[in-house]
Amino acid sequence: MAQQVEKVAELQDPEIRAELDRLARKEGETVVKGGTGGKTLEAQERLAEGTYTEGGAARTTEPGSERAEEDGGVLIEPDEKLLEEVKKDLGRQ
Repeated sequence: MAQQVEKVAELQDPEIRAELDRLARKEGETVVKGGTGGKTLEAQERLAEGTYTEGGAARTTEPGSERAEEDGGVLIEPDEKLLEEVKKDLGRQ
Protein backbone atom coordinates (compact mmCIF):
# COMPACT_ATOMS: atom_id res chain seq x y z
CA MET A 1 0.00 0.00 0.00
CA ALA A 2 1.46 3.36 -1.03
CA GLN A 3 1.61 5.99 1.64
CA GLN A 4 -0.21 9.24 1.09
CA VAL A 5 2.13 12.23 0.79
CA GLU A 6 1.02 15.85 0.90
CA LYS A 7 3.20 18.95 0.55
CA VAL A 8 2.31 22.27 2.14
CA ALA A 9 1.32 25.01 -0.29
CA GLU A 10 4.65 26.84 -0.06
CA LEU A 11 6.44 23.81 -1.48
CA GLN A 12 4.28 24.04 -4.61
CA ASP A 13 5.63 27.53 -5.44
CA PRO A 14 8.50 27.33 -7.99
CA GLU A 15 10.35 30.41 -6.66
CA ILE A 16 10.24 29.19 -3.07
CA ARG A 17 11.29 25.69 -4.16
CA ALA A 18 14.24 27.12 -6.11
CA GLU A 19 15.45 29.17 -3.15
CA LEU A 20 15.04 26.28 -0.68
CA ASP A 21 16.90 24.00 -3.10
CA ARG A 22 19.70 26.58 -3.34
CA LEU A 23 19.99 26.66 0.46
CA ALA A 24 20.12 22.86 0.60
CA ARG A 25 22.69 22.54 -2.20
CA LYS A 26 25.00 25.48 -1.60
CA GLU A 27 24.76 25.99 2.16
CA GLY A 28 23.99 22.45 3.31
CA GLU A 29 20.83 23.56 5.15
CA THR A 30 18.12 21.11 6.16
CA VAL A 31 15.14 22.88 4.63
CA VAL A 32 12.48 20.17 5.10
CA LYS A 33 11.43 18.69 8.44
CA GLY A 34 12.69 15.11 8.53
CA GLY A 35 15.03 15.73 5.60
CA THR A 36 18.32 15.73 7.50
CA GLY A 37 21.11 14.41 5.33
CA GLY A 38 19.58 15.24 1.96
CA LYS A 39 21.74 17.43 -0.23
CA THR A 40 18.88 18.81 -2.37
CA LEU A 41 15.30 19.85 -1.73
CA GLU A 42 14.03 16.78 -3.59
CA ALA A 43 16.29 14.42 -1.61
CA GLN A 44 15.11 15.98 1.65
CA GLU A 45 11.49 15.55 0.58
CA ARG A 46 12.14 11.86 -0.14
CA LEU A 47 13.84 11.46 3.24
CA ALA A 48 10.85 13.05 4.94
CA GLU A 49 8.56 10.68 3.03
CA GLY A 50 10.72 7.74 4.01
CA THR A 51 11.35 6.75 0.37
CA TYR A 52 14.93 7.94 -0.13
CA THR A 53 17.29 5.31 -1.50
CA GLU A 54 21.05 5.44 -1.44
CA GLY A 55 23.22 2.84 -3.08
CA GLY A 56 20.15 0.74 -3.87
CA ALA A 57 19.09 0.37 -0.23
CA ALA A 58 15.94 2.16 0.90
CA ARG A 59 16.18 4.11 4.12
CA THR A 60 12.82 3.09 5.52
CA THR A 61 13.42 4.05 9.14
CA GLU A 62 13.33 7.76 8.40
CA PRO A 63 10.86 9.98 10.28
CA GLY A 64 8.52 10.19 7.30
CA SER A 65 7.81 6.48 7.29
CA GLU A 66 7.22 6.54 11.04
CA ARG A 67 4.74 9.41 10.65
CA ALA A 68 3.04 7.55 7.81
CA GLU A 69 2.45 4.56 10.06
CA GLU A 70 1.10 6.76 12.86
CA ASP A 71 -1.01 9.19 10.83
CA GLY A 72 -1.80 7.23 7.68
CA GLY A 73 0.09 9.76 5.56
CA VAL A 74 3.01 12.15 5.45
CA LEU A 75 2.90 15.95 5.35
CA ILE A 76 6.06 17.42 3.86
CA GLU A 77 6.77 20.74 5.59
CA PRO A 78 9.62 23.21 5.21
CA ASP A 79 11.61 24.47 8.18
CA GLU A 80 9.54 27.47 9.35
CA LYS A 81 12.51 29.75 10.05
CA LEU A 82 14.08 29.15 6.64
CA LEU A 83 10.72 29.48 4.91
CA GLU A 84 10.17 32.89 6.51
CA GLU A 85 13.67 33.99 5.43
CA VAL A 86 13.02 32.83 1.86
CA LYS A 87 9.65 34.61 1.73
CA LYS A 88 11.26 37.79 3.05
CA ASP A 89 14.05 37.56 0.46
CA LEU A 90 11.42 37.15 -2.27
CA GLY A 91 9.42 40.10 -0.92
CA ARG A 92 6.40 38.02 0.06
CA GLN A 93 5.81 39.14 3.61
